[in-house]
Amino acid sequence: MVDGPLIGVSTYREVARWGVWELPAALLPAGYPRLVQAAGGLAALLPPDDPAHAVAAVARFDGLVIAGGPDVEPGRYGAEPEPGTGAPARARDAWELALIGAALTAGTPLLGICRGMQLLNVALGGTLVQHLDGHAEAVGVFGTHPVTAVPGTRYGALAPGTTSVPTYHHQAVARLGAGLVASAHAPDGTVEAVELPGARWVLGVQWHPEMGEDLRVVRGLVAASAGS
Repeated sequence: MVDGPLIGVSTYREVARWGVWELPAALLPAGYPRLVQAAGGLAALLPPDDPAHAVAAVARFDGLVIAGGPDVEPGRYGAEPEPGTGAPARARDAWELALIGAALTAGTPLLGICRGMQLLNVALGGTLVQHLDGHAEAVGVFGTHPVTAVPGTRYGALAPGTTSVPTYHHQAVARLGAGLVASAHAPDGTVEAVELPGARWVLGVQWHPEMGEDLRVVRGLVAASAGS
């Protein structure tokens, strides 16, 4: 594609302030579209919608990114909320799970980032650790830690060895969803990347590549979305 593949990036609805206005808005940190653009794709922001529209929405895109955000509601994976688990974002859970399901069915290349990786795991029947320490510097502050790729995986081919990544999360994969394999780990053993062997291109990463300059993961998505 001369202009690059069209990559949809999920957004979320929040009250925002700009100029003289304070109104509900469909928001996305600018790092997400910047990352897609820097990797050679065209970024399209995908606002929240009725889950019934997910199949039609995904059909318009060459690839899909599910962005980071709040905790997944524990009921989605058969658990009760634990202390420290955030308030549910039920409409967002429903919409983004529908997007993931539509992408998996259509074979649309899919990248889940942080919450997006956790949702991918839940969509395939996996569970989550509702709280772990040491994966965020402080409230509202991104930290870094090393992740080590599993040799022989898709992620391992994109970024072999150990890489320092931007990180901010307190939840993680517990039981892997059906068909998923772990393709990177933190030093404490936390699963930091998952992928779906046999699918066209499905990868989830626990960290926030949009907060750094490493384009390897998103270049992989863009290449797959372009059919290369």
